[in-house]
Amino acid sequence: MLVWLAEYLTQYINAFNVFSYLTFRSILGILTALMLSLYLGPKLIARLQKLQIGQTVRDDGPQSHFSKKGTPTMGGLLILGSVLVSILLWADLANKYVWVVIFTLVSFGWIGFIDDYRKVVRKDPKGLIAKWKYFWQSLFAVAIAFFLYASAERPAETSLVVPFIKDVLPQLGFIFIALCYFVIVGTSNAVNLTDGLDGLAIVPTIMVAFAFAIIAYASGNVNFATYLNIPYLPHASELVVVCAALVGAGLGFLWFNTYPAQVFMGDVGSLALGAVLGVIAILVRQEIVLFIMGGVFVMETVSVILQVGSYKLRGQRIFRMAPIHHHYELKGWPEPRVIVRFWILSVIFVLIGLATLKLR
Repeated sequence: MLVWLAEYLTQYINAFNVFSYLTFRSILGILTALMLSLYLGPKLIARLQKLQIGQTVRDDGPQSHFSKKGTPTMGGLLILGSVLVSILLWADLANKYVWVVIFTLVSFGWIGFIDDYRKVVRKDPKGLIAKWKYFWQSLFAVAIAFFLYASAERPAETSLVVPFIKDVLPQLGFIFIALCYFVIVGTSNAVNLTDGLDGLAIVPTIMVAFAFAIIAYASGNVNFATYLNIPYLPHASELVVVCAALVGAGLGFLWFNTYPAQVFMGDVGSLALGAVLGVIAILVRQEIVLFIMGGVFVMETVSVILQVGSYKLRGQRIFRMAPIHHHYELKGWPEPRVIVRFWILSVIFVLIGLATLKLR
């Protein structure tokens, strides 16, 4: 929005030309989202406390979590609001990729909001029934996939980039739609499963978003894209501002979500953030790299799949409790130790993912 205003004012005052620089707008995007989060955070927390919108705790979970009961949840509204304002202010709204991200953020945030609302306001422990949650996730994911497939302007936008292998860009055709569906829905639910400890989900999200900012910048620059041998995607450069807004809002939320948390993001935050990371990975054609960089999310998801599968097939559990972060809590690890060690793992996974850009 302000990009258009600055572009208009440039003809009168040359200094406004600085807003045409992607790096400058990205910095403003981070700072705007961060400042908004820090300013609105206490107000939102107080409002949630007044409305008695508190976290429910599983009876079969770690005993250390019982003290968390009643902690305000639905704090993801803070993240979503800060990201949206920052994007609308500093991103080029003529870019279709920006609107794809906005649609994803709002639509999956809406699903999470309904789920949280049923749990904490209507006191329905089941929240949004699973089949309806997956139905809406699937509907929005397929809609996004069809739009991206139909609006693709060059073959690179629907090809598959395989890390570590040079000059392999197979065209996916209609398989592209199926890939989009699984990446968006899968990442959305993976982040949701990870959001079980204070700050556990938001920090890997920040790290992955920061890494995608680097990838988006390289993909949108013909010289860097050629040098790294990755697809050149002109629209992708504006995703740097989007990723910057995610980083800023995430850092602002972490201020209140760090151990011991003053607020939890809830499904309204985790489902939306996961879906957005999935969409950004698709837009920059790095779905496999997302699988690597989001290694913590993958670990959490696989632990649940293995636990459920083992119990149904053998009647035995593999872990003391799933997702896997609860397993380590029940082994005696203090919650902060679990959180920080998973953060360290996330740093390692992100660095490996970034390394794939050159190792090909």
